[in-house]
Amino acid sequence: MFVILVYDFGEKRVGKALKIARKYLHWVQNSVLEGEISNANYTKLKMELRSIMNSEEDSVIFYTFRTKNYSKREEFGLKKGGDENIL
Repeated sequence: MFVILVYDFGEKRVGKALKIARKYLHWVQNSVLEGEISNANYTKLKMELRSIMNSEEDSVIFYTFRTKNYSKREEFGLKKGGDENIL
């Protein structure tokens, strides 16, 4: 499946969240990652993020698609992240 991850973590946890997410997905820009991921790794990613998050302060949003063929992305302004993430 293709996943877009958007997160907002407190200052003390944001670095840990990015480190965890980059094990599974490609960094696009601040607090946004995307990529193909297996169901097993998707479950692991969610569990790892939940283990460090404070549910009263932090938030995570996943957008899931069957494949990246069913998604479209447009960019405006300063490009961040790597070129390998272009759909």
